[in-house]
Amino acid sequence: MKAQRQIIFHKHHFVQFYADQTKGVQEKIDYVFTVIRTVYKVPRKFLDHMEGTNGIYEIRIEYGSNIYRVFCCFDKGNLVVLFNGFQKKTQKTPKQELDMANRLKKEYFNTKK
Repeated sequence: MKAQRQIIFHKHHFVQFYADQTKGVQEKIDYVFTVIRTVYKVPRKFLDHMEGTNGIYEIRIEYGSNIYRVFCCFDKGNLVVLFNGFQKKTQKTPKQELDMANRLKKEYFNTKK
């Protein structure tokens, strides 16, 4: 299957989050990433724009009864840049996680200049 998108990491936040997860959660994350890389129109249940943000998206992972989120953005349309991940414990997205994603996005584009 031909890749539609490439996934890269900005800094260490996502890698650390991934390393802290169980094997089952890591496998589910890998599966969702495969969908994002290869499916032309990714279903919203896996990837959705965060309302009220300037280009921040959340990758949605469910494993068992747990919900995980990874914030990301697009660069050049088909490059997905991952920022931070967290386990979601309430309906509301933690403000500090969203603030971190915004800060990392700004940092990412500033280092490209």
